[in-house]
Amino acid sequence: MRRVSDAYNKKYYVYTLLSLRDYDFYTDFVANDLWTRIQEHSRGLVSSTKMRVPFKLVHYEYFTNLEDAKTRTTYLKSNVGRSELKQSLKTTLRDRRSFPYRINR
Repeated sequence: MRRVSDAYNKKYYVYTLLSLRDYDFYTDFVANDLWTRIQEHSRGLVSSTKMRVPFKLVHYEYFTNLEDAKTRTTYLKSNVGRSELKQSLKTTLRDRRSFPYRINR
C-alpha cells in the first residue's frame, strides 16, 4: 500500500481574532494546529498580540495549499478584505451578548 506524503496532509488555517480589549481584528494563518495557536494568543504568548488579550475567534478558513492561505491572509488584511469580513460578521459584531468569550487556559 502506498503511503501518502506529508506534503499532501498539510492543513493551513486563516483565522481572525477579535480583541475584546480594543474590538479590532487580528488576522493571520497557521499550519496544522489552529486550536494551539489560538491558545497561545489567549495566554499572551504571541508578542504581536499580547497587549490585546482577551480574544474571540470570529472567523477561520481551511486551505490545503500554503500559497492560497497566504494570499487569503493578505486579502483579509487589506482595507477591502477587512471591510468585507466586517460586513459578513456584522451580526456577530453587533451582538455583544456573547462577549466576553473565554478560551479555557
